[in-house]
Amino acid sequence: MKKNKKLGINTTCVHVGEVKDEQFKGAVSPIYMSTSYAFDNVDVKRYPRYYNTPNQEMLHKKIAALEKTEDALVFTSGMAAISSALMAFLQKGDHVIVQQVIYGGTYNFIVSEFDKYGIEYSFTESDKVDDFKSLIKENTKILYIETPSNPLLGITDMQAISSLAKEHDILTMIDNTFASPINQNPVDFGIDIVLHSATKYMGGHSDISAGAIAASKNHIEKIWQTAINFGGNLSDQTVWLLERSLKTLNLRVTAQTKNAQTMAEYLEQSNDIDTVYYPGLKSHPQYALAKKQMKGFGAMLSFELEEGINPMIFQNNLQLIKPSMSLAGLESTTVSPTQTTHALLSEKERLERGIKEGLIRFSVGIEEPEDLIEDIEQAIKKAKH
Repeated sequence: MKKNKKLGINTTCVHVGEVKDEQFKGAVSPIYMSTSYAFDNVDVKRYPRYYNTPNQEMLHKKIAALEKTEDALVFTSGMAAISSALMAFLQKGDHVIVQQVIYGGTYNFIVSEFDKYGIEYSFTESDKVDDFKSLIKENTKILYIETPSNPLLGITDMQAISSLAKEHDILTMIDNTFASPINQNPVDFGIDIVLHSATKYMGGHSDISAGAIAASKNHIEKIWQTAINFGGNLSDQTVWLLERSLKTLNLRVTAQTKNAQTMAEYLEQSNDIDTVYYPGLKSHPQYALAKKQMKGFGAMLSFELEEGINPMIFQNNLQLIKPSMSLAGLESTTVSPTQTTHALLSEKERLERGIKEGLIRFSVGIEEPEDLIEDIEQAIKKAKH
């Protein structure tokens, strides 16, 4: 195989970033569990907190290949990745502009921590580029976006944000968790730093916690210098599990995305559903933009039940679909954002972001859609007042 040959997506998932078992020729990567390595007469002084154990190093190559970047780092959680990335490029007196509707944990990190460090921040009114433009100051260092956004699946124009940032010599960061590298590669649109909660689609089996950053070598080097002080490195046991999961990433996400389209179309025509939020629906206000910048519309959607259908009774009566805190596993799950991901926001803050009490986020799995539809219909009957 030619070294520079462009590999297919499944081949990349399976083969790039493998640790070769040179001793026993095993089919899967061996795990190097050591937390102590030789320091003399070696090319690399390895230490888990330096993100350079054999398993860590090779997993970085796989994630970089999937996101089309030069390098990557893996972390203990999505928030470890996000906080390390932001703090690597911000210092006292700097300013960051953040998209209004983002993951609640990111929002809470910013409003809880930045004031302590003298870092200024502004939240936009929407995901429109003009909102970002109006907030730019001389000390603005980062534009931070999330598309599709959690939990309302809003779509932000990555090319427009990137162009605006480059005009002002500002760095761009994106939370790409909902799309995954299968449905969207932000670097294709000029975004500098790509962030993931790898607990979600990259992990995909609801059994690990991890985060990831993909970017240029220069940006990763700067983040690494902060990350080694924060200590958010991932254990090699979990690194190995994450590599295992990434081998089936395309197969899983492609199947889930196809199912999500079917489920969104079903929910949109149901008399028991008030509103459906999914970028693959032509009724979505940013459908054209999503089609332009996404290879697939993703496997996440949200919906609001009609008045008179209790959302918690509905979820508690689901038999196949699991009411569950997280998302993106092989199994379909639902969650109430007001009680979980966005619980730390006040009711006023949630309503400002369009997050109503009855909103349900739906992570679509690999089950047959007809089985999921039957489950939803029986639960709705039990939840009607």
